[in-house]
Amino acid sequence: MNKIFKYCLFLFISCNLLYAQNNKVNVTFEIAAPGLDDTTKIFIAGNHDELGNWNAGKIQLEKKNNDLWSKTIQFEKGITIEFKFTKGSWEKEALNDDETIGQNKKLVVRNDTIVAYTIKNWREGFNFKINGQITGKVEYHKNFTFDSLKARDIIVWLPPDYEKNINERYPVLYMHDGQNIVDPRTSSMFVDWQVDETSDSLIRNGIIEPIIIVGINNTDDRGDEYNNTPLGKLYMNLIVDKIKPFVDSNYRTKTDRLNTSTVGSSMGGLISFMLAWEHPEIFSKAACFSPAFKIADIDYVKEVLSYEGKKRNLFFYIDNGGVNLEAMLQPGVDEMIKALQAKGYKPDYDYYLYIDKEAEHNEAAWAKRMWRPLKLFFGVE
Repeated sequence: MNKIFKYCLFLFISCNLLYAQNNKVNVTFEIAAPGLDDTTKIFIAGNHDELGNWNAGKIQLEKKNNDLWSKTIQFEKGITIEFKFTKGSWEKEALNDDETIGQNKKLVVRNDTIVAYTIKNWREGFNFKINGQITGKVEYHKNFTFDSLKARDIIVWLPPDYEKNINERYPVLYMHDGQNIVDPRTSSMFVDWQVDETSDSLIRNGIIEPIIIVGINNTDDRGDEYNNTPLGKLYMNLIVDKIKPFVDSNYRTKTDRLNTSTVGSSMGGLISFMLAWEHPEIFSKAACFSPAFKIADIDYVKEVLSYEGKKRNLFFYIDNGGVNLEAMLQPGVDEMIKALQAKGYKPDYDYYLYIDKEAEHNEAAWAKRMWRPLKLFFGVE
């Protein structure tokens, strides 16, 4: 019996190894980059472990001759990869031929293949073109920290006629990843949320009431600060105990919870939910774009399910796309909706769910949908 078991186990392992080998394909990346010196290193960064999970200086290509770099990487058949090329950091990423920052390159991995690119321009030392600008007035405040958190800056976007209507007070929307919300020059991919243009237009057309928007910059610890971790608790305390009191003291705000909301995407979507859920005395509404409610080792659904207290008076806007990472986040979104329903939260009354199955995981996609939570949170009707 023992011999039969060992033999079956051997066959099982062998079959799985054979399947894994047959399910792999090789992709060779060939980069022609004329004009670089002999010491230049070129890297590929992308959305899978094999591509360094967007680490700009981890996966190095091999130099073949003066102008050619190459690397062959094995992937699972059928996956979609997204990637860019750098010279070791995002400050030195490749530019398009028209001197602009490019979108992620994409490839559905089906067979062994060679993909070739020619790169003429690099961001390093280059006055590259950025589309977009800041609409309205933004004020900057530096070096906010709390306990062991790294210091960060905040930006404050003021609504039209803020300086004219000196007796008016305004609701406040707190947004995470502040670098990405209004200024394409500071956004991670040089495409911003355009929340300034969207809010300005909605306000001027009488669709939403005037609001103040506070953008809180992220740090290198973003992954821990926007998560259910000790740093995440400190980050929430930073907002509740330091940033909000500062904003309320220096601007004409409506300070009550009904006029205080928060918005973020991805891990920022998670921390937005957490802020409202754990501080309902401060926040009444949270918009969670592409939220990482439950994925990999993250699971905030269980925190909601384990809550046994009185139903909290909160409203959630929950929003997800459907392409690549968005599809991976969807099961967690579905579970969170069920958890909220189990706690007595009703659709449209306590939460609003919007899914765009064609949308990707980036600022451009979130910008297109930002008007929805703005209208739900601050609509004049």
